[in-house]
Amino acid sequence: MSLVASIRAEAASLLGGGKGKILAPVAVGWGLLVGSRMVYPVVLPNLREMFGLSLSTAGLLVTVLWLGSAVGQLPSGVLTDRYTERRMMVTSTLTVAAALSLVVVAPTALLLYGATALVGIGMSLYPIARITILTETYPDRLGSALGVTMATGDLGQTVFPPLAGVLTAILAWQFGFGVLIPSLLVVALALWVALPDTSTNDTDGTELSVERLRYIVSELWSPALVFMTVVLFLFIFIWQTFSAFYPTYLAEEKGLSETVASALFGLFFGFGVLVKPLAGSAYDRIGMRRSLVIVLVGPVVGLVLLPFADGVPALVGITALVSTMLGTGAITQSYLSELFADDMRGTGLGAVRTTAATLGASGPVLFGVVADRGYFDEGYLALAGIMVVIVLLTLRMPES
Repeated sequence: MSLVASIRAEAASLLGGGKGKILAPVAVGWGLLVGSRMVYPVVLPNLREMFGLSLSTAGLLVTVLWLGSAVGQLPSGVLTDRYTERRMMVTSTLTVAAALSLVVVAPTALLLYGATALVGIGMSLYPIARITILTETYPDRLGSALGVTMATGDLGQTVFPPLAGVLTAILAWQFGFGVLIPSLLVVALALWVALPDTSTNDTDGTELSVERLRYIVSELWSPALVFMTVVLFLFIFIWQTFSAFYPTYLAEEKGLSETVASALFGLFFGFGVLVKPLAGSAYDRIGMRRSLVIVLVGPVVGLVLLPFADGVPALVGITALVSTMLGTGAITQSYLSELFADDMRGTGLGAVRTTAATLGASGPVLFGVVADRGYFDEGYLALAGIMVVIVLLTLRMPES
């Protein structure tokens, strides 16, 4: 089968039978949410100037965002098991729209931190519902469906950081966030109209009880899940740390203008638009372990070379190498989703992702402390070392 015919067949399997009307708004909503999150690193230098933040306190702001994105995933998973995915995703997009409105008018650093925490909490309501509805809609093409959805997320991260950089340079940093608010409101309406009114989950078995808690804990304590949670924590630690400071690093350490730095940051996610569908498809075809190792090798090389690279062409190459780690999500989330039974998929995913993401949220603030002491380059070399550990753990991970 030719490449074009293969792509057409894959598209038909994802969009046929009315599935496209579910996939499209879910994917667009995810693109807006993660695009909103990645505006923060672009405007971080402006926030530092306006609110008098050091690199450490700026890192704490990003940690607050990621921590908010983490802590809500367990309760959102429990609620997703009991109620409709539609309600969770609509609530998520409306909450983030309201929170970003507070960010742009925040008069003090304290209110900025509070509004940022609310942005994170709003975002935390979306991922589990997104995964469960796609698991139910695409039982045989979950990796591909998640890969496409996450690629749409990277498309948002490709477009919105550079757009925010331009709007910040021409107008003010507030416009980088402000442009997202009406789009989130439109997507909330689209989700409400397009998604099913009732969940396909059977809520009779999801009543909270001691027996159900014991059942959930026993399922979560399996070796495969514990192993994956550790790997996921280490990856999230690297991913959140790298993304939080990459534009700042390019501007302050590599001498690039803020506009060029934000464009290069957007290019990082632009590569992810290609990587994630391929990674999801690889998961469906060759399994979790081999596909995960493939996408993690590039970042090891890229992070090692980053401190020694100078000039835009070299940094474009480094960015492309590091960007292959963006394919990790399509693989790990597909694997995790398929490990759980239908009656606890949301709760299980929420527990794993909350644990891993909460621990991983410490990365930006710790990296900020290191960077404040003049060890920016050494910090990236340390991230490369952690990535090597992830690769070694992956090689020992059970397939199922």
